[in-house]
Amino acid sequence: MSEQATKTGTSISMLRCIGCGRTALADRFRCEHCRDLLEIIYPGWDERGPGGLSSAALKQLWRNRRSSLDPVDQSGVWRFREILPEISSHKIITIREGNTPVYELPHCAKSAGMKQLFAKHQGMNPTGSFKDTGMTVAASFARHAGYRWVACASTGNTSASMAAYAARGGLHSLVLIPDGKISWSKLSQSLDYGAITCQLKTDFDGCVRVLNEVVERMPVYLLNSVNPYRVEGQKTAAFELLEQFDWQPPDHIIVPGGNLANSSAIGKALREMKQLGFISQLPKVSVIQAEGANPLVRTIRETSGEKLVPVHAETMATAIRIGNPASWKKALRVIRETGGTVEQVSEVEIAVAKAEIGAEGIGCEPASAVTLAGLKKLVKSGFVKANESVVLVLTGHLLKDSEFTLKFHRGDLFTGTPQQSEAEVVKTHQRAPLVLEPSVDAVIALLQSAEK
Repeated sequence: MSEQATKTGTSISMLRCIGCGRTALADRFRCEHCRDLLEIIYPGWDERGPGGLSSAALKQLWRNRRSSLDPVDQSGVWRFREILPEISSHKIITIREGNTPVYELPHCAKSAGMKQLFAKHQGMNPTGSFKDTGMTVAASFARHAGYRWVACASTGNTSASMAAYAARGGLHSLVLIPDGKISWSKLSQSLDYGAITCQLKTDFDGCVRVLNEVVERMPVYLLNSVNPYRVEGQKTAAFELLEQFDWQPPDHIIVPGGNLANSSAIGKALREMKQLGFISQLPKVSVIQAEGANPLVRTIRETSGEKLVPVHAETMATAIRIGNPASWKKALRVIRETGGTVEQVSEVEIAVAKAEIGAEGIGCEPASAVTLAGLKKLVKSGFVKANESVVLVLTGHLLKDSEFTLKFHRGDLFTGTPQQSEAEVVKTHQRAPLVLEPSVDAVIALLQSAEK
């Protein structure tokens, strides 16, 4: 596409550089002048709301769409289309994404020292992760703009989501993944959805470098998180969350930190909600990373956010095993604007937190569990008060990494790892399968002993 703006209702959406502030073409990902990331803005919102509608009118419109039978209205993303870039309705690719639940976590609240705790479970999206909310917008734009090929580098969730939306929209898809360093459960999705999947003998950041050159040389549309349309779709999760809270913002929203587009999207949504009069104050947005994949934590603690500190990422939470996050400046802006913070957690702390969330009957993938593990530290430090309202963003479904879960409960997750000596604490959370004689009396005896 060559135009610099597209219409959204009666508003105009534009791409603007987060660094130098210049506008950019609609199908670009980085500023041609300073190479910084781009974001979508809506200049008309300075004078009136989207489509000339007030916040009250938008709330009612979005609520009414919940009873519509139109597939676009049934999407938990496109239901909020007044705050999204306009895309021709017949080009929209939707698999009924969004509409994810908020769960109360009473046992996790007690474990963290909180009176009450909630989780927004984005793992309940069609392909099992939060990526779907961004992919529906970005893949739809690719189709709208006339692309036949889409591509991504991935640690698993992005590839699964992109492949599904490409298949649904009649697009070809290319996936580059790091060799042997992703969950096979996630890889199976991209294979099943028909993507051309290539394992490169490098890490995630190496895959990104190769893919960036591919899209420069071929008419292939990039669907990684640097894509600003991805961020626009992902921001709807925050709109949906606030709607579920009757537009009363919580005190804290806690997000896992990998490539940092999710925290960027949530922060952008909160900023826009305040601008449009939906909320009067911003929740604190805090980002939690694994100790072995902690570039944002190190960037803030070692350089006060002045310069990214890349790391060689190593963590069992594969979805956030990223050492050179593309959206670090956007995430840093969100943390500063909202008064949030960053924290890091160990592999053992992640495993325990994951088991605790699983014991609530909802479960999540390891990367999601960093939120609960991080909350415990933030409560202990006094940053989060026991009586404050907190929402954990769970980004992926339990079945995204079933091997991690099975190893944990069998007791061999940390065998032969540096964390083996620390893993004693996980034993009280393990629920390995029990082997019994095929006897009714043996089963009854087990049930009776379990009640003691």
